[in-house]
Amino acid sequence: MAEGPTTSGMGSLRLLGANRPFRRLWTARTVSYLGDSLSLVALMLHVADTTGQALAVALLLLVGDFAPALLGPLTGAVSDRFDLRRVMVGCELAQAVLVAVIALWLPSLPLLLALVAVRAVAAQVFQPASRAAVPGLVPDRDLAGANAAVGIGTNGGEALGPLAAAVLLPLLDVRGVLLVDAATFLVSAALLARLPAMTRPAAEEPTSFLADVKTGLRYLATTPLIRAIALGYFAIVAFNGIDDVALVFLATDTFGGGDSAVAVLLAAVGIGLFVGYALLSRPHGRLSMIPLLLAGFAVSSAGNLLTGVAWAVVAAFVVQAVRGLGIAAMDVAANTLIQQTVPAGMLGRVFGSLYGGIGVAAALSYVAGGLLLDLTTPPAVFVGAGTAGLLATLATAVALRRVGRTGRGVR
Repeated sequence: MAEGPTTSGMGSLRLLGANRPFRRLWTARTVSYLGDSLSLVALMLHVADTTGQALAVALLLLVGDFAPALLGPLTGAVSDRFDLRRVMVGCELAQAVLVAVIALWLPSLPLLLALVAVRAVAAQVFQPASRAAVPGLVPDRDLAGANAAVGIGTNGGEALGPLAAAVLLPLLDVRGVLLVDAATFLVSAALLARLPAMTRPAAEEPTSFLADVKTGLRYLATTPLIRAIALGYFAIVAFNGIDDVALVFLATDTFGGGDSAVAVLLAAVGIGLFVGYALLSRPHGRLSMIPLLLAGFAVSSAGNLLTGVAWAVVAAFVVQAVRGLGIAAMDVAANTLIQQTVPAGMLGRVFGSLYGGIGVAAALSYVAGGLLLDLTTPPAVFVGAGTAGLLATLATAVALRRVGRTGRGVR
């Protein structure tokens, strides 16, 4: 198997200290994620209180996550047509305005869902742009450390958001918390505005927007390395994304626990993610990305399989935390491989399509997981998901081995 690109750069802390432009991008993303997590809790509680319907909360999550993911190839193309700095600043300002409107108006559910959906589309444009910006701010050898640092910041922001919401909601109520989120977008936009210009390479001949989208999808489908990463990542998430749903029933039905047991198990992956990003952010020798990607696929899948045979909450917690290490590894490896091998003018479309597909895979996993839980037991669902994930890992390894033999798709 081809080893793929390797990195041997400085650790994340040194990178953040030495590289001011990257530090600004990192801070902007961390602040923005913290605000997103904060406002999500506020909106979920608001919708639950005003409607009393779980379906309404589910719709809120659907329009905020799944629906925009379908637009991934389109939103990624925006990044490849315009200056990345302007794209990111524009997205943050648009989200600030939309969240402020929601805060001041607090409209009825249909209008609220529409506003949340528009804000989510702006966020979907921002994500590939922010990932595509990293190679323009840090040297190749530091990409893995940069991606690990971003993982720490965004994961930390998402983890702190609910805690901050618990403190701020009694003081500021829903409107106040949403206005705090709007302010985080303004802070992020101000930081991003101070980045250097990142104009995209000009095309030899002007093309239409839809032609750019088709070119991006064609590149992803016909470039062996990128295709293998995308299909493998999609399969792993489709099989293993059931954990968010299944852990609730494993804790209550299988282990006979209560709300505290559910909370502990749901927190396990987040803890493992944070530790995984922290380990990958340290200075290291030559670290090969393809073995790291496959290790991440395998560990995340084995974690679910072993969760299915766990005998108590503590055992399930341990293997889910280890599973988080695997998710961090595959996230850093996939991002770094794409940043190192995809042409700069194609990065936005590749990232948009990849993470849009991952969002679709997660939604499919939630639905399939719910159906399987009604037909069988939580342990059986975890064992089946983990086994399927390991088979998907093996298939990805075979595909990447073929890439190594031909040399196509690897710089």
